[in-house]
Amino acid sequence: MDTSASPRTVTGRVDVHPRGFGFLTVQKPGTPEVLSAFITPPDLNPLFAGDVVSATVTASGEGRWTASGLSLVERTRTVVYGEVVSRKGAFFLRIDKEVSNTDWPLDPGATPVQHNDAVVARIADGKVVLLYKLEPGADRSLERVIARHGLHRDFPPEVIEEALRAKETPHALGGARRDLRSIPTVTVDAPSTRDIDDAISVLPAGPDGALRLLVSIADVGESVKEGTPLDLEARARATSVYLAGRVLPMLPEELSAHWLSLVPNEERHCLTVELRIDAEGRVTAADVYESLIRSWARLNYDEVADFLNDGIVSPAMEPVRDAMPWFRLASARLAVSRAARGGMTMSRDEARFTFDTATGALSGLAGEKDTSAHNMIERFMVAANEAIASWLMTRGVPTVYRVHEQPDPQRVADVNAFALHSGFAAGFGAQLTPLALAAFDRQIAGAKAEAALRSVLRRSLGPSRYTVKPGPHFGLAAPLYLHFTSPIRRYADLAVHRLIKAYLHGRRDFVHEDPEIEQLSQHINVRARSANRAEADRHHELEARFMSTRIGQQFPARVVRVKPFGLVTQLDGMWVEGMVPAEGLAGGPYRPDARELSMVGKTRTFTVGMPITVKVVSTDEQLGRVEFALVE
Repeated sequence: MDTSASPRTVTGRVDVHPRGFGFLTVQKPGTPEVLSAFITPPDLNPLFAGDVVSATVTASGEGRWTASGLSLVERTRTVVYGEVVSRKGAFFLRIDKEVSNTDWPLDPGATPVQHNDAVVARIADGKVVLLYKLEPGADRSLERVIARHGLHRDFPPEVIEEALRAKETPHALGGARRDLRSIPTVTVDAPSTRDIDDAISVLPAGPDGALRLLVSIADVGESVKEGTPLDLEARARATSVYLAGRVLPMLPEELSAHWLSLVPNEERHCLTVELRIDAEGRVTAADVYESLIRSWARLNYDEVADFLNDGIVSPAMEPVRDAMPWFRLASARLAVSRAARGGMTMSRDEARFTFDTATGALSGLAGEKDTSAHNMIERFMVAANEAIASWLMTRGVPTVYRVHEQPDPQRVADVNAFALHSGFAAGFGAQLTPLALAAFDRQIAGAKAEAALRSVLRRSLGPSRYTVKPGPHFGLAAPLYLHFTSPIRRYADLAVHRLIKAYLHGRRDFVHEDPEIEQLSQHINVRARSANRAEADRHHELEARFMSTRIGQQFPARVVRVKPFGLVTQLDGMWVEGMVPAEGLAGGPYRPDARELSMVGKTRTFTVGMPITVKVVSTDEQLGRVEFALVE
């Protein structure tokens, strides 16, 4: 932005900082450039995070912008979480610090409340009106995150009623569908999974060496009809949200865990993509059709990994024993083919919280690594998604693509620098290629700090997005890509299913790059970002709760981000993130460099990727923050 420009009137969105001030964020049309203007606490008082406002922004000589004269244009937020404050006989709501910087008058209605009660309220003119009060012992962190990000907590009664009708209405099985019930078919999921939406089958290789992999996905569109209350609620949610200790599903469990779920020994409607995979791992043909399947076995990742690694056949695997080696071959072939294209693996190590089954209290934090079974299923699903994208493209059917742009030269330079700071040589040129990315990905596989390195790498590569405009997915080195394999938990997949079914049923009047599909894509992008932020906030709040019992303990860690106010560090093995404040670092003052890859002091520099040792100093669960101190 031109910092010498005169004051201007703009429209933007309000962000609230927990310290009481805020920022007005304005996206410059047609560019990635963003103006961020400071909002003083008094001007922020009548506003909530997410409010769209018009304002006058003024630049100082230092290039900083300030917003004044703010006027509300649109309020998208409808509910807030807060805790009751009693003052002189009146009740106020101390709202989540990420949402509002001031207490609001509370109308409790007929519900008796007292000081420090946790409540969720709807926003009304100049006040907030109580919707419900949390029960004693309820997880306040969870409710705060749900309200903060505008997530849908419960399903309306009419949606539940429709789901029950769909569940209880028997479907005519068979018909024009291709009957796959005689083909050995399995599902592979975590033991706790209830909404099973994908199944796999394999036909052994013939004389030409080619085998056939069948990926069958629950035909959600058969039960969720477009425009119904059930569909409109699913569209509004756009995705299931996985908050540690709680799932907010896109579809009611009455439907998703029963009639739609591909449970063993039950006949189910599916959409199947049948892939011909030659001896070199190339997908040389794809056929897509409506099918009728029956799962022969429900397997979990651990037992499939035991077979892939050691040839162990579990009791549950006995009905499909003969198919298992062919699954292993299909996975190996796809791995070879993908390796030849480049890109990075989608698998990741994760830290998962555990909860006491009786009380629901947080009981632990466990690191989880992907197994060979996770990698096999991931290869199958990626291959199916790619095949469907190409199948729709060649038939002129517009759809919801998943696009990931090639990183620009500055991002490539950042990855180069980060790699060197981490003890790895990336050696990227000005333009990063999928094969060069794959070579670096292979370097860090198995490294002690792999989790931290991958988190930084993904952040440097930037996010993927949905759009009707076809384009490559750089991270997967895929010419075309979309989401087809999880219609129970992602609306994008359900939209793709409906377009496939429309074509299979004879529709041909499609509109090139249909603007309605683009509008849907943008809505899904917004909801997916909210879901991602909510999942991250919930995770950070539980990290703070977990680390609150470890004050004073020391841990090996690694710098994963540099902020103006300090170093974001990740603990090795535990993958907990926290902040080392810059003001607490000896040898200051410290300032970040231009790209926020290094924190530079008078005699010392801290860089992204650098290993350090830290001590836990304090935690703040409400803000999801853990503070560390550097241990020299």
